[in-house]
Amino acid sequence: MDLVTLTGEPWADYGLVDSGHGRKLERYGSYRFVRPEPQALWASASADWDAHGEFIPGSDEDGGGRWNFTRPLPREGWPLAWEEVRFTAQTTPFRHLAFFPDMAPVWGWMRGRIAGLDAAECMNLFGYTGVGSLALAAKGAKVTHVDASKKSVEAARANAALSGMSELPVRWIVDDAAKFAAREVRRGRRYDGIILDPPKWGRGPGGEVWKLEESLPGLIADCRRLLDAESRFLFLTVYAVRMSALAIGELLQQHLADLGGKVECGELAVREEARGLLLPTAIFARWSR
Repeated sequence: MDLVTLTGEPWADYGLVDSGHGRKLERYGSYRFVRPEPQALWASASADWDAHGEFIPGSDEDGGGRWNFTRPLPREGWPLAWEEVRFTAQTTPFRHLAFFPDMAPVWGWMRGRIAGLDAAECMNLFGYTGVGSLALAAKGAKVTHVDASKKSVEAARANAALSGMSELPVRWIVDDAAKFAAREVRRGRRYDGIILDPPKWGRGPGGEVWKLEESLPGLIADCRRLLDAESRFLFLTVYAVRMSALAIGELLQQHLADLGGKVECGELAVREEARGLLLPTAIFARWSR
């Protein structure tokens, strides 16, 4: 199994400006923010970070904390763009800014996998605010976007409107991802590509409990049943857990080996603008043909 690093390079509306001492300084359009980053073990390039706000973590390990702002920000967020996809960035109580910029190389990779297909069928499980779904839809894919949060799906639909993509063939589904995938299996559905970005822990709209280590194997088994000999990819990302990229790579290998193709695993990283060093952000495993 190949080990790969997928590196997010700076683009016009986002960049990792500097990092170190357990924090990172990022630019989101014309605004700059400081957020905790335990993997930034090194010293920062500069000791003088000028930012509009900083996220101060709480005492728990589950992402709690608060934002401390030094200058006013637009209350409803502000528009950003990645290629032809436009979306709204804003500070959230969960320390991120309503999208995950380190996923940019994943969006590009998925688009490459469906190149040449006429109306590829793709599914985005745990789809959040929909940037990945719109990246696929913009290249002609029919996308099923699934998230348990009604608020997140509403934000995704708003991002589609902001991008001028409201009329593209995207199914916006508020549902528990695991239950929805199981129902798709029973319906006999198939997909050309699946992306999933499951949380460490979560609840579905009906009170369903998701625990990554317990629930992921069953979900991957159902995803395999939704792929066939003509399918092109499955991409799995995992954040904030004590788990190895090799472990999730072997999970995909076990379930998808009969499809042929290739399984790879590794880390997502973002390149720092100050020095070019790579800041790791997540682990991933992917299958492709």
